[in-house]
Amino acid sequence: MYIYEQSDWPQFKWNTEKILMLLTEVRNLQGQVVGRMGTLGFDLRNQANLEIHTQDVLKSTEIEGEILNPDQVRSSIARRLGLDISGLVRSNRNVDGVVEMMIDATENFNKPLNKDRLFAWHNALFPAGYSGMYKVLVGQWRDNSKGPMQVVSGSMGKEKVHYQAPSANSLEIEMERFITWINGRQDIDLVIKAALSHLWFVTLHPFEDGNGRIARAITDMILAQSDNQSYRFYSMSSQIRNERKHYYDILERTQKGDLNITDWLEWFLICLLHALKSSEMILGKVIFKHNFWMSNSSSIKNERQRKLLNRLLDGFDGKLTTSKWAKIGKCSQDTASRDIQDLIEKGVLYKLPGGGRSTGYDLINEMNNKTPAGNNI
Repeated sequence: MYIYEQSDWPQFKWNTEKILMLLTEVRNLQGQVVGRMGTLGFDLRNQANLEIHTQDVLKSTEIEGEILNPDQVRSSIARRLGLDISGLVRSNRNVDGVVEMMIDATENFNKPLNKDRLFAWHNALFPAGYSGMYKVLVGQWRDNSKGPMQVVSGSMGKEKVHYQAPSANSLEIEMERFITWINGRQDIDLVIKAALSHLWFVTLHPFEDGNGRIARAITDMILAQSDNQSYRFYSMSSQIRNERKHYYDILERTQKGDLNITDWLEWFLICLLHALKSSEMILGKVIFKHNFWMSNSSSIKNERQRKLLNRLLDGFDGKLTTSKWAKIGKCSQDTASRDIQDLIEKGVLYKLPGGGRSTGYDLINEMNNKTPAGNNI
């Protein structure tokens, strides 16, 4: 029996005493993070907001196995937020659609959620009406044309059904009840409401595809309500991506259990706590980048160098080499070598240990001379 087949669905229950200390810790840290961010200048708040939104979009889609281009995501978000940043690139409509949904969820966090808004989000996710190579019903609830909606793993003939969603025939009534609850005022903490809404929505699985991404957008919307601001300084989606296996495990156990969802709430609160703690890293990265350009902007006029340095500051895996500089900067190896040597002489880059063709370079961290900034290409 699935959770929605219980006679008292959707009357969720939980052990308040078991989650109270966690909720208190989350709320205290949430207040500290929001307060700390409020002391930043306007430009730094915008940069932090841009970084968090970028991570949110990238990781939310990555959870579903889809990898987006980070530069396109960042550029699309910057344009959507009206931020004037360097190095913007063109973004395709699939990227723009995901960004539009996520930004609408948080920028308009107090706007009522209704069927039209959910359908608009779904249309934004699948602008061509396809999920990969497969045509999907867009901007409408799923139907029964393809049989029951199931979450399945395993190869052909050895499939394992992890979950089967409610019949499509019941969706109109189920979603009306969910939407009424979302827009209503309940005597529960908004962080708990975010956890409940996530579980409730993915349990209904109302769309043919995109349910996970929309569930996380709804979660972010209610977390923005709990913060009472649209600026995002922590990314729940990034943390869920880090804990993806546990996320799917706890979802499956909860959906196959009764309506006591204490374990789900406990997992959600711990995940959110980790996301809040990780926000310190984002803030440190934003402040480092800000201070870097305050110190070096006047001495670095070469646009190619500025582009490559921003790539380093924004963070990529691997290490910076002359050949990679030439490829990204669209220049010759000789020009790349001159660019790098110039930045070494200016005290911006230093050579990593080793040599030969694979010689790497990194930013000098001014707080700890010749220590990598931790943002290698």
